[in-house]
Amino acid sequence: MSAPGPDTVLHVGGASPYDVVVGHGLSARLPALLGEGVERVAVLYAGALGALADPVVDALVEHFDVLALGLPDGERAKTAPVAADCWEALGEAGFTRSDAVVTIGGGATTDLGGFVAATWLRGVRVVHVPTTLLGMVDAAVGGKTGVNTGAGKNLVGSFHEPAGVLCDLSLLDTLPRAELVAGLGEVVKCGFVADPVILDVVERTDPDALTPSSPELRELVERAVRVKVDVVVGDLRETGGRDGHPGREVLNYGHTLAHAIERTSDYAVRHGEAVAIGCVYVAELAARAAGLDPALVERHRAALSRVGLPTTYDAASFDELHAAMKVDKKARGSQLRFVVLDDLASPRILAGPSEDDLRAAYAAIGGVR
Repeated sequence: MSAPGPDTVLHVGGASPYDVVVGHGLSARLPALLGEGVERVAVLYAGALGALADPVVDALVEHFDVLALGLPDGERAKTAPVAADCWEALGEAGFTRSDAVVTIGGGATTDLGGFVAATWLRGVRVVHVPTTLLGMVDAAVGGKTGVNTGAGKNLVGSFHEPAGVLCDLSLLDTLPRAELVAGLGEVVKCGFVADPVILDVVERTDPDALTPSSPELRELVERAVRVKVDVVVGDLRETGGRDGHPGREVLNYGHTLAHAIERTSDYAVRHGEAVAIGCVYVAELAARAAGLDPALVERHRAALSRVGLPTTYDAASFDELHAAMKVDKKARGSQLRFVVLDDLASPRILAGPSEDDLRAAYAAIGGVR
């Protein structure tokens, strides 16, 4: 096996520019990303990580006073009470506006830690060190932060761009295979909405060869991050794209149903798995409501199932999922809005599809109408 190549630095422009670094063994880069003037750093980490967080903490204690704050695992971290506990800890430790937050964990840790950084003293620096594939290609880049409520996922949050992101592929070595596969849901999504080369890589690569040290997985990570960077730079606050493009909303391809599945299953279904199901669902919807080529619908099924992701769902009724979709943050009033494809890498918004089409699309992925 060849040695990993040099680090890749992807620059995110805009009003608050920062770098996303992809490579192996990146902990030494962390102090420079935090910048000068920082005295205290709060490290918010997923409690189950244990020793995996040690190299990151070791890189910090040589330069800063470190406050380590363990968080509940998964979506249980993304609640207002957990955020409030973090605020209290920052206050007791005397954190000022020139101090910083570092997150170490998956997407839930990144969302919660970013929200704490965004709201403490109306915003302090944050650097994300995602430890899951999902976190690397989705939550860590773009500045979206948030917590969940009883009404739905990510309905409370803010935009707060990080000072930097370290996508250290070495941290994926101990990631359970099911979690790695789940992260590929967001990667394949990027292939359908923006970069078809991602699909080519997935379709020509033995799924078992997609490992943290493989050049194929690294290429997929870098391409998915570039997709998100390009979209975010053009539409940071999700106000809309140009010439009919959905702008940042395009990143929510498949997410309307995905969030409903997560909520109705009490988050028993992994986010990337739910996104995979949601992508097939919205492709079926586009075939009925907007004339999407059935061959492209089948390509959704083939690409996602090839890497081991689910493409069917029947664990909730349509009525349950429909009710949950109505509180999706893309909705406008009582009207549902979906990101759909007219063709490969040609997305647009479909507003107000008929209930008949919504039900038929759910039946097409194995659900009960």
